[in-house]
Amino acid sequence: MAREECKALLDALNKTTAGYHHLVLIVGSSGDSPNLRKELQKTRQRAQELAADTRARLTPALRDRNLGAEERAELERLWVSFSGCLELLEVDMQRALALGAAFPLHAPRQPLVHTGVVARSSSTRSLRHEADSEFDVADLLQLEREILQVREMIDDMEMKVNVPRWTVQAQQAAGDELLVSTIAGTSSVGAVSVEENRGPCDPNKALAATVFSAVLLVAVALAVCVAKLS
Repeated sequence: MAREECKALLDALNKTTAGYHHLVLIVGSSGDSPNLRKELQKTRQRAQELAADTRARLTPALRDRNLGAEERAELERLWVSFSGCLELLEVDMQRALALGAAFPLHAPRQPLVHTGVVARSSSTRSLRHEADSEFDVADLLQLEREILQVREMIDDMEMKVNVPRWTVQAQQAAGDELLVSTIAGTSSVGAVSVEENRGPCDPNKALAATVFSAVLLVAVALAVCVAKLS
């Protein structure tokens, strides 16, 4: 039961982390916007919640001394996948921090013309930019704290459960998917080759045609002989 719960949580965490990775790649591009920054904030917080739930269920399961060998091996594979997912999340959060600082959305701008009307509008715009800029700064500071929390979570995991990655065996060898695809492709090509060999040049069909022709010739010869005797 614990294994199924951990696997479901890890699948959700992998999907959320992958989505966060794609969102981070848009920061600073033409698709960057306040909505994107908010979505980034929501996604990374959701990923951290899933990570905390996964750790809370996976850690006590691995520390159970009565765990069977097969069950332990499966949980250790999940643990290694979980650790790698957290490390990727930390890297993407650091990238989001660097890009967010390099490409602020609400940078204050100097007005081009200093007239009375423009001065009022530019003053209002400047206040709005200051408020938005404060929000951006607060979000970046919060992101810095969350990066430290993720790093602490990784360190805490390694202290409580020691699972060397080189001791964990994968369920299938590397490249098995490619091998299966190659075998499937070879089988289909072989089937086509067999069908081609059974075409007009099939030896069985050629032998049958030869025997049929010989019988036909004998029948014609006998018919001619009977006609002459008559």
